[in-house]
Amino acid sequence: MRILVIGSTGQLARALAALGPGAGHDIIRAGRPQIDLERPTGLADLFASARADAVINAAAYTAVDAAEDDVARAEAVNATAPASLARTAEALSLPFIHVSTDYVFDGTKGALYTEDDPVSPLNMYGRTKAAGEAGVLAAHTGALVVRTSWVYAPEGKNFVRTMLGLAEKHPRLRVVDDQIGRPTEASALAQSLMSLAESLRSGAPGGRLHVANAGSASWRDFAEAALRGAGKDNPVDGINTEEAMRTLGLRAPRPADTRLDLTRADQDYGVRLPDWRESLERCLAAMGAGGRGG
Repeated sequence: MRILVIGSTGQLARALAALGPGAGHDIIRAGRPQIDLERPTGLADLFASARADAVINAAAYTAVDAAEDDVARAEAVNATAPASLARTAEALSLPFIHVSTDYVFDGTKGALYTEDDPVSPLNMYGRTKAAGEAGVLAAHTGALVVRTSWVYAPEGKNFVRTMLGLAEKHPRLRVVDDQIGRPTEASALAQSLMSLAESLRSGAPGGRLHVANAGSASWRDFAEAALRGAGKDNPVDGINTEEAMRTLGLRAPRPADTRLDLTRADQDYGVRLPDWRESLERCLAAMGAGGRGG
């Protein structure tokens, strides 16, 4: 199966490219200069030249704080471009998967968020991603919007790498402890996306779907697990979101509890990711920072 992945250098696109051959898939990544998501043109030619059997949009504007000011760019990449991609895939009868985020929710439910819960994003990043979801589903009748959360990988800019870097510079760290979610490793997510692409090609329905590693954690829990797994003993002090925004230069409000309900992915698509601690160990091993290989 040939899968066209929109995005070339992001951590999810890299994970798809690394895992594709082993799963029997040819992965064709398209980023700049082949495609500019701020001004996408020539999409039909791009899709045709890739000779793809399915398309996965793994690209996004993910700078949560910067999006508060960089609104036009965030809207173009997260909202306008995904709808254009989906419309092109629909015209060519190609299965289409769009990756979205738990930040489309406001985090006040106090229970797991299902795919049918109304969105209510707190920040510009979440608002543009919610708009992208709506645009994709309106443009492609069989599209699948996959919401995930707290994605990280052995390379790229992400929370795990940031914590390990800070631990080298500071004997003690301060990390938010009143936000809860599901840390999700890029390779585990990539494996599920390839499986879902196969399901769509075989006639499975589209819609919205939540896919993330099992288990949940606060950012402090996540940081402590990453440091301990890498053999570091830096103490991690918990701080609340209000203090973090005041002292760490954060601009965008964050949702407090965005734990996604993963039932539908398991029951309807046979997709179940391992516990986040297990995937974290494998990521750390791939980084050469400890953990477990295999």
